[in-house]
Amino acid sequence: MFMEGSRLCTNCKKKQVILDEVTGNWVCEACGVEQEFENFQAHFGGVNGPEGAFVRVGQDIYCQSGDFNYKQNKVYNAQKKIETIASQLGFSSSRSAEVRLMIDEITEGEFGLGVWFNVLVGACAYVVMRKNKMPIAMREVASVIEVDLHELGRMVVRVVDFLSLDLPEFDVVSSFERAIQNCPDFAELSRDKKDNMVKQGRFLLQCAEKWFLTTGRQPMPMVVAVLMFVAELNQVKVSIEDVASELHAGIATCRKRHKELLETLVKVAQVLPWGKNVTVKNIMKNAPSVIQYMEMKSRLEKGKRRKSLQLVVERNLEEIASECLRSQVEYTSDDCRIEHDAQYFDVADRNAIVNVSHGNLDELQISLECLSNSYSKFLSETTLMKAMDDSGVDHRRKKIKTLGLHLYKNWWSGNSDLSKKLSFEQILQKDVGFNGLPPSFVAGQLACKKRREKIRAAKIELMISCNHLMHY
Repeated sequence: MFMEGSRLCTNCKKKQVILDEVTGNWVCEACGVEQEFENFQAHFGGVNGPEGAFVRVGQDIYCQSGDFNYKQNKVYNAQKKIETIASQLGFSSSRSAEVRLMIDEITEGEFGLGVWFNVLVGACAYVVMRKNKMPIAMREVASVIEVDLHELGRMVVRVVDFLSLDLPEFDVVSSFERAIQNCPDFAELSRDKKDNMVKQGRFLLQCAEKWFLTTGRQPMPMVVAVLMFVAELNQVKVSIEDVASELHAGIATCRKRHKELLETLVKVAQVLPWGKNVTVKNIMKNAPSVIQYMEMKSRLEKGKRRKSLQLVVERNLEEIASECLRSQVEYTSDDCRIEHDAQYFDVADRNAIVNVSHGNLDELQISLECLSNSYSKFLSETTLMKAMDDSGVDHRRKKIKTLGLHLYKNWWSGNSDLSKKLSFEQILQKDVGFNGLPPSFVAGQLACKKRREKIRAAKIELMISCNHLMHY
């Protein structure tokens, strides 16, 4: 039995296509041509998933390459991608599982493939890192998954909002410790030297937090700045470009943070008797004394009355001046050594100040008169050497190979609480001899002041012009 259809024949274009009930194919009643690709019948259901049929053969054959297998492959490849990125970031198996569960919750078990999924994996990895206080910067995650930093940041914000998370602050101190342990430039240093550098860097970083040098800014440039300062302080030659590249920080920003750190230390050094002579160029020579002062200041109990006007260094001032001016390391006015010169201070005569230990540090009392006399001796002898140079006396000079920091081999004690990891509230309670405002706030205030001055000047100029026109 034939049934007339309403289809056009692909051969004769006549509307006489009918369905052959025996074969199940569509044929043209006029020309007898069998119509191709007209016998597809969709099959729905099935225990093991959707089933299909080959179109031209006309027989139902079970096909397992449907949507069910695609989803399975997608989930498998997505989990492989998660494991790869987690291993590149140094995550453990438990942390990797935490990232996978977070993505499963966000995508409702669908996971995904493509660039957007890589960004999602990186964002979830960064959120897991922040939750567990792991010292990995967002820029490092962006470099691993090879995406733009701002795109990753936007995805992190979306993940945090979706999961309603409250992330802790970025751990700058742990980032510094991780950097000094993993940076190849410090691989050959001894364990003791590394430990001292870690304590010094921890001390300076927490001081920088107190001075708001890290507030509202990317943390890694400040880590690089402190790392460079500590390396130079311990006579370790490193390049700021190499360290910044290793820590995935901007070189220009690292230089700016390093300059800000030096300028702040110069402000701290102003309380020293020779503070007015301390500048950014010679702060490294005075850094041991400045850090000693900051250590002592932080160890004083809050509200306790001082027994002297200034607590300068752990070792007495005359001993430091004596070592600075001894015959092997005397300096002229142009920072060159002079050999075979006289001793300026006799060690046996150092009875003006009694040496103290760390235990009775609170009993240390340095009189203002003693500080003034010692510093006057230092200035007078330096002036004498300069006068001798101007008179034409020939001196044998040697180029300075170091910055003179070897004079203070035992200057670092590490007994301050700031050498340990403290919370931000505890850091703010410490007194290191200087309290600064956030640089962005200071810059904003200066900009407002300049704008007000320009507006005032414009008003005055406008009033003068109006008065000038009125006289005409």
